[in-house]
Amino acid sequence: MSRKLLAGDSGVSERYLAQLEGGQGNVSILLLRQIATALNLPLAELLAEDTRDAVELTLTTQFLKRLPRQTLAAVRSQLVRDYGSARDERMKRIALIGLRGAGKSTLGAKLAKTLGAPFIELDREIEREAGTGLSEIFLLYGQAGYRRYERRCLERVLEKNERAVIATGGSIVSEPGTYELLLSTCFTVWLRAEPEEHMARVIAQGDTRPMAGNDQAMEDLRRILDGRAVLYGQADVTVDTAARTPEQSLSALRKAVAA
Repeated sequence: MSRKLLAGDSGVSERYLAQLEGGQGNVSILLLRQIATALNLPLAELLAEDTRDAVELTLTTQFLKRLPRQTLAAVRSQLVRDYGSARDERMKRIALIGLRGAGKSTLGAKLAKTLGAPFIELDREIEREAGTGLSEIFLLYGQAGYRRYERRCLERVLEKNERAVIATGGSIVSEPGTYELLLSTCFTVWLRAEPEEHMARVIAQGDTRPMAGNDQAMEDLRRILDGRAVLYGQADVTVDTAARTPEQSLSALRKAVAA
C-alpha cells in the first residue's frame, strides 16, 4: 500500500506517516488505531517488537476469524492435539473423561491392568494432596480451591508418569487451562452414557446424594451433560457405554485405544 493511499484511508497525513516510519513521530493510540484499521491489521500487530512471524500469524488469525464461532473450539482442540506435544509421547498416557457413573474408575483400572500401566484417579490424588475429602475441599476452599488442587495434581501426575491411565473428575473440562493441558499431553477418551445410566450407576455404588432432597436431580443431570457435551466431544475418541455391560464397554475401550 502506498503512503498516499494509506494517508487517504487512515486520515493521517503523508508527512506524519513519513515521520512515523522514520521513527521521528510521536503517535497517539487514536492515530495508531486509525492506521491499523486502514491496514486491516490488529492494533497489537503494529506494536509487536518481534515481527519475524507476523505474516503467517496474521494470515492464520484472519483464517480463524472467518470460521463459524461454533467450530473454533474444535479447531483449537485439534491444534492442541496435533502440536501441543509429540503425538507418540501423548499416546502413552490415556485420560478418561465424562460424568460420574460413566465407568471411568471401573474401566480405567481394567484397561491399565491390560496395558501394564499405572492407574491413577485424579480425585484421589487431590484428596491426598489436600489431606481431606473432596466435600471438605469444596467446603473449605470452594470451587477455585479445588481447581488449584486439580491443576497441581495433574501436573505432578504427568511429570511422574510417562505411561498411565488417568481417570479425571467430571468437571475437568470446565477449566480451560487444565483441560487444554490434558488434551495436549494425553490421549483422551470420552466415556459417554445416557443420563439415566449415570444416575443409576452412582446410586448402585451406594451414593444416594444425587437424589437426596432434589426432585429435579435428573433434569439437572441432563442439563449438565448437555452443557458439557461440546467440551467432552473434544476428546480424541468417544466410547459409548450406554446399554453395555462392563465387559462390552471394556472391549470397546480397548479397541478405541488400539486404533
